[in-house]
Amino acid sequence: MNLLSLLGANLLRKPTRTSLTFVSLAIAFLLFMLLQAISDAFSGGVSLAGMDRIVIDSRYSMTDNLPLSHVQQIRSLDDVEQVTHMNWFGGYYREPRNSFATYPVDPVSYFDIFDEQIISGETLSRFRNIRISAVASEALAAHYSWQPGDTIPIMQDIFPQENGSWSWQFELAGTFHYSGGQLLLINYEYFNEAVAGWGKDQVGWLVGRVADPPEVDAAIRKIDGLFENSSDPTRSTTEDEYRRRFASQLGDVGEISSMILMAVFFTIILLTGNTAAQAFAERVPELAVMKTLGFSDRAVAALVLAEAIALCVSGGIFGTGIALLLEPGLNANLGGMIGSFEMSGRSAAYALVLATLLGLVVGAYPAVSAMRLTIVDALRER
Repeated sequence: MNLLSLLGANLLRKPTRTSLTFVSLAIAFLLFMLLQAISDAFSGGVSLAGMDRIVIDSRYSMTDNLPLSHVQQIRSLDDVEQVTHMNWFGGYYREPRNSFATYPVDPVSYFDIFDEQIISGETLSRFRNIRISAVASEALAAHYSWQPGDTIPIMQDIFPQENGSWSWQFELAGTFHYSGGQLLLINYEYFNEAVAGWGKDQVGWLVGRVADPPEVDAAIRKIDGLFENSSDPTRSTTEDEYRRRFASQLGDVGEISSMILMAVFFTIILLTGNTAAQAFAERVPELAVMKTLGFSDRAVAALVLAEAIALCVSGGIFGTGIALLLEPGLNANLGGMIGSFEMSGRSAAYALVLATLLGLVVGAYPAVSAMRLTIVDALRER
């Protein structure tokens, strides 16, 4: 019997206990990966494609609308190259559980601003010219098996139509590539024409692209100064800062994640430490026999420590692997709300390092006890 088979035999001597500990470790590292991804999505910077973009919303609240006339006024500034606008449409497809991000947009200016979202010229032309049209991200269309020409019913919970109906219907003009997951864009011209009177000529927020990215701060001051004394003053910021501000509405996501992880891993240390202590107490006579057969104190201690590390690392690898498998689905469902939801290689590396350190901490006391164990005292415990 080699040391590896001996290590496996010792870990499986109590299968139920080992399995439960393994599952607990896997869940802990699954949570670690999920919370890291969420924290990164809120606090991470924007991509190079978005470094020249400014988000413009109401000064007083992110939920207040702005007049559509702001678009042309901002577009007239020399520092601004292009401006588009969006509204949060809300609603759901057929059933309340089928909800996803939906924005009424101007087709041309939207895809001009967000040029990393790729749409074919033919699809864009249909989206622009068919008044009741909509375009869906590839992930969203694939999820519901939508095809161009399909009618997509959306039941509203925010915007009723002018005729009092809460049911909206759109014709799918095609799809576009969007790395954030599920997203539906509808033609603002139709939305503005059909919505109830109080919602007409209103936009939720605007996104502008500056002509000279290094001068983005100057552009922000000019935009906000333009509406300083109006009834609808604005608060403009870079795309990165806007994302951070949105996260702050929910609280400090990074701090919340850290507190949850500290609680989880403190509990895991107690659980795994107790398991290691019990396993050591049960094996004291066996360890004495090993020393009698010629195993050195250090060899016995190393074996005990290796068992703790192997258990923690295997649980960490399994939990991290499950998180990576879940990433595509989570990105498709959460990407539209929090940005790109990605499990980074750095987080996976941190998880494995943390698993190793956890094994060292948990196995340290049993290993030291095993090294100090005397054969005579140990055999007395039989």
